[in-house]
Amino acid sequence: MKISYNWLKQFIKTDWSPEQTSELLTDLGLEVEGLDTFQSVKGGLEGVVVGEVLTCEKHPNADKLKITTVNIGEDSPLQIVCGAPNVAAGQKVPVATIGTTLYSEEGEAWTIKKGKIRGEASFGMICAEDELGLGKSHDGILVLDEVIAVGTPVAELYEVENDKVFEIGLTPNRADAMSHYGTARDLKAGFAQKEINIELITPSVSAFRVDSRILKIDVDVNDKELAPRYCGLTISGLKVKESPAWLQNRLKAIGLSPINNIVDATNYVLHDLGQPLHAFDANKIEGHKIEVKTLEAGTKFTTLDGIERELHADDLMICDAEKPMCIAGVFGGAHSGVTDGTTSIFLESAYFNPVSVRKTAKRHGLNTDASFRFERGIDPNITEYALKRTALLIQEIAGGEITSDIVDFYPKKINDFEVRLSFDNAKKLIGEEIPKEIIKRILSSLEIKVNNVTETGLGLTVPAYRNDVQREADIIEEILRVYGYNNVKTTKKLNASIATTSRFEDYKIQNIIGNQLASQGFYEILSNSLTTPNYVTLSEQLKDEHNISMLNPLSGDLSVLRQSLLFSGLESIAFNINRKRADLKFFEFGNTYHGFDDKREEFKHLSLFITGNHSAEKWHDQNKKSDFFLMKGLAIAVLERLGISRVKETPISSDLFSEGLTMSLGKNKLVDFGIVKKSILKHFDIAQEVIYADFNWDAILEVVKHNKIKFKAIPKFQAVRRDFALLLDENVTFESIYTLAKQSEKQILKDVNLFDVYQGKNLPAGKKSYAVSFTLLDENKTLNDKQIDKIMKKLQNTFETKLGAELR
Repeated sequence: MKISYNWLKQFIKTDWSPEQTSELLTDLGLEVEGLDTFQSVKGGLEGVVVGEVLTCEKHPNADKLKITTVNIGEDSPLQIVCGAPNVAAGQKVPVATIGTTLYSEEGEAWTIKKGKIRGEASFGMICAEDELGLGKSHDGILVLDEVIAVGTPVAELYEVENDKVFEIGLTPNRADAMSHYGTARDLKAGFAQKEINIELITPSVSAFRVDSRILKIDVDVNDKELAPRYCGLTISGLKVKESPAWLQNRLKAIGLSPINNIVDATNYVLHDLGQPLHAFDANKIEGHKIEVKTLEAGTKFTTLDGIERELHADDLMICDAEKPMCIAGVFGGAHSGVTDGTTSIFLESAYFNPVSVRKTAKRHGLNTDASFRFERGIDPNITEYALKRTALLIQEIAGGEITSDIVDFYPKKINDFEVRLSFDNAKKLIGEEIPKEIIKRILSSLEIKVNNVTETGLGLTVPAYRNDVQREADIIEEILRVYGYNNVKTTKKLNASIATTSRFEDYKIQNIIGNQLASQGFYEILSNSLTTPNYVTLSEQLKDEHNISMLNPLSGDLSVLRQSLLFSGLESIAFNINRKRADLKFFEFGNTYHGFDDKREEFKHLSLFITGNHSAEKWHDQNKKSDFFLMKGLAIAVLERLGISRVKETPISSDLFSEGLTMSLGKNKLVDFGIVKKSILKHFDIAQEVIYADFNWDAILEVVKHNKIKFKAIPKFQAVRRDFALLLDENVTFESIYTLAKQSEKQILKDVNLFDVYQGKNLPAGKKSYAVSFTLLDENKTLNDKQIDKIMKKLQNTFETKLGAELR
């Protein structure tokens, strides 16, 4: 939110500098994030003075140039070469002296320097109005009034405004401070705490009066819940034109572009008092009637930006007797607003239901200054006052007469809030006892009325515009921010408690695995839990009825909670591939969400993604693609790091994968991994293979909790390795070899490893060759050849009998 310092001083007269004021605002909770400079004319016309042309002669070397001598009030006149056709002796003109910086219409800066033009020296520049930023004309130099004294700064003639603008990072709860008046109100409380008593100046509307009653517009509010208060009046005989310079400068300072005097007046009061207003062309209101109501769902309405929108049944509309004219509190219509030909208006000032306005604005993707304030809750008791203030301002800058009484629909007054404050609770929350008189003074400065005082606390009435202060804790927060957080003393004694936590805490296990994956070249991603409901069509395992929908989604693509981490990960992969990063390793810890008939559940997962080359391109090393077996090794490494081994592997049953495996331990399914189907990748425009692993993190945590760490001494005796080259049927797996070997020799056999696979020529059809190593170790003595041969013979017989294997 932008707040003009000059504008602020219309409400509160202070001699504090903008820098001091910004510090106080920040202390009060209105954090100033920046302090910018505004000048109504860029550069402030610094260095531009009034000069008098003494002589004007033709340039000897150029037909269109003239050599002038100009008196600017210094010891000797300046010689200036000028190309303007209207320059003449005796004129008073603006002169940009040497070193002056001027700005082009695009904002580009250029500095006046001493120079020669066609051989003649020139010591300055006689300026046109567009060169000074005072207009757009470039027909000739700007000729000033003859009575103006030579040497007068031109900035004084044009009342160049210099201002400081605060950029305030306003928190959503502070709807009361969304205006210059609201900010000044907080400043007054801050000054009072520093024992500086400054009056808060409220603009007077005592001059308001009804001139005649010749243009009456009837108002009918159909839904008092959506429009608790609605005010309006008519103004006739006005003239739409450009706003005066002071009003344009106020709006420009806070980043608004002036439009015309009527619209500018409503925008001014919006940022002045915080009350949104809207002006309708009275001649376009059919039947001289305003109806505040909702319309049928699907009704078409074209807004001020020219877009045709389809209305929702809950959208509150401002209508005339025949058609909708405006989305209440959000955006005006294309055919009812003020134009250059408007001569009479109906001026609206209202209080609309904040929830209704927010839902409507979100539905239509609109965010306006008016909706921003209505959504957060404005002051319902300022509505009529702001209407009078705007009407008087319009009369001042556009003329006209007020031609109707004020219509004020306010059937049920919005009451102030009653809150009880306990002094003991205030002391507990603040950590320090603030004197009762200071508490009462702070509350009074915030316009919070003290109804009764007891030894234990205060009975308070909070004004309706402070809709964020309805609890005792809110009152204490208000006291503390005005008292000053920096004024609360800290104790010399620091108390802390040491909590014991299990080594199996989720975050600890996550850190262990996260560090391991990062060391293996993975990057962690964090994806949005909100996603599109259309992803359920990519898999039969995901059901539309299991989607958990948002009540007020930001968009259709973020309207449900995800049922799988796969698709958000593929979005990240597609994003990177489109930016020439095709070799990727990602991991993510996240939740999936599922709505069942009788309950809603969420499950935690760890997802791994690999695609592209396994390692970076090198001249001495051939690129190797990331593949299924790399992912299998990574999955096993994750489980083994957590002490989980000897899991059961079964073919995967998920339609997300073209091929894959499920690893389980007992009844717990720990991980599914495999190659993602091409049909799914095509949906994300991914042409390369992606391998995905989905860990059931909840199940893994449960298994890990029951793991027991066992320690044993390092063997003193040497291990022995023997190898077999086995000719096997194609359908025989290494797992079956491993299992049979371990069953045959449980004590001496320590490890079984597959180190080569061959399929091709010189082998019978339907056969393959496995090269398998066996590591043998007796922890109590050295193995001799006889023992080793006996074990290897036993293994050979087992493989031949059980698997039909042959030694090659």
